[in-house]
Order: sequence, then structure tokens, then C-alpha cells
Amino acid sequence: MRFATAARPSTADMLVVRSVEDARREIAAARARGEEIALVPTMGALHAGHLSLVQTACEECDFVAVSIFVNPSQFGPNEDFDKYPRAFEADLQACRECGVNLVFAPDVSTIYPDTFSTFVELEGLSDVLEGRCRPGHFRGVATVVLKLLNIVQPDVSYFGRKDYQQQAIIRRMCRDLDMPGEIRTCDTVRELDGLALSSRNRYLSDDERIAALSLSKCLKLAKQRLTAGETDVELVRREMLALLNKTRGVAVDYATIADPDSLADITAPQLEMIALVAAKVGRARLIDNLPIHLPADR
Repeated sequence: MRFATAARPSTADMLVVRSVEDARREIAAARARGEEIALVPTMGALHAGHLSLVQTACEECDFVAVSIFVNPSQFGPNEDFDKYPRAFEADLQACRECGVNLVFAPDVSTIYPDTFSTFVELEGLSDVLEGRCRPGHFRGVATVVLKLLNIVQPDVSYFGRKDYQQQAIIRRMCRDLDMPGEIRTCDTVRELDGLALSSRNRYLSDDERIAALSLSKCLKLAKQRLTAGETDVELVRREMLALLNKTRGVAVDYATIADPDSLADITAPQLEMIALVAAKVGRARLIDNLPIHLPADR
């Protein structure tokens, strides 16, 4: 990857397009100019976590496209699609301030026309953790991301580590389907108290926000215990669950320590691990994770 040398556009230069044809035309023109293309896929309601991805893309690539699309196919029948936060004008202004070149904001009918009947299924990785809790979720995620990658054909695409399973699935999909371009995973952005930034945090009351801190606390507990030499992984899992279960207002979906590639639960410490958690806090369902690295001489 090379770092961008072209001047970023002025706030007046950012284009907002709705159609696949318009997006492809603008991106083709940028590619003809020899510019490196970046894509940051989002569902809007942009916060500092999203914008850190956008800013990194603007630093590293010449032409940055941000997609804003609340994808109905990744929401279950009892989930929050209709109530998912939408702040389109504020999102556009944030993109302008970052120096984004193009915002692709398609309608649902553009991505899923009446004749649409093709979906992407990934075996294994999409069956555990979020896949087990939200059946069909990753079918929708993989399908829309593949469509966006095909429309934009970016040199580099940027995803956040907070959605760890999502980026793992996208990496696997791109590898299995021989998709060109690089997938970049950027670090989770947190509040000073450790809460991972999420569009759903705006659902939290003041008391619920305090309760939500138990998610990052249980991940830190796992990391501290394992890096200090604890070898009983199941004991650490029980300690994570105990911390969450004693926190009023938190309903746990899972809290575990897994292999970072397969996402299978591990039974003994290994050099690279990932601690993951998901829980409902009030009406917000939140996820978080924390990589754990052990020294090679352990």
C-alpha cells in the first residue's frame, strides 16, 4: 500500500450518488487518473469509530468512497431495523470534513431489486457466536459487502475490529472467492472509560451506559488472567460470565475465549487468542472483543 499524495478534496467537491452507474462512473474516472481507491462500508449514524476508518483511508489512499446503507437483510424479524439510528445529513458533513471523495447511498431497491435472489453463505465461521445468536445475519452481511466490493472494486477496504467476526467472515469470503483488493482491519475506538463506540450506544440511558462497561471489563479480566499465567481457560470464561451476570441490567448472549482464525472455543491457552462478548443492555445489543497475545517463550 502506498500513502496518498493527491490533495484531499474541498468540502464542496464531495459527490453523493445513489445509483450503481453513477458510483462506477466516478470511480472509473479516479482509477483512470491512477488513483488508489478506498472503500469504507457503513450503515451510517457515523461516530468516531467509523470516522477513524475514514480518516485512515484518507491518509492512505487517493480516492475514498464511503457507503451509507442500512442493510435490511442482516436484521432479524425482531431486531431494530426500523429504529436503527439514521443521521444522513450529519453523516455527509462528517464525511466532507474528513475529505471523502464520494458517498454512495443507495436505496434498498437499488441493492435488492424485485428480482434479487442471490445470497452468500459461509459455512463454519458464520454458524458460531453472532451467527448462532442472529441466524441469517452474516448471510445478509456477506451479500451486501460482496455487492459493494463488486460495485466499487476498491484497492483497499476498511473495517473495524469491534465487529471481529464480521471482518473475519469478509476476509474468508474474499479469499475463498478470489476477490481482489486488500481488507484492512483497524483497531476498536473506545471512550476513555473503555466502552467500545457503537451506533447503538445512543440507545443507552445513563445507568445502562454504566452497566455496559461490564463488557469491556470482562474482556480485560480475561486478558489479565491469561497473560498472568492462568491455564484454565474454562475458569476464565466462568469469571467473565460471573462479572457480567452480577451487573444489573445486562443479559448475556455469550462471553468466551476463542481461536482468532476459526473462532472456535479454545480449551488451553495459545499464543494468539480473542476474547469476545455480546450482551443486551436495556434495548441495545452490544458486542466487543479484545485480542490476547502471549509471549512466545511461555
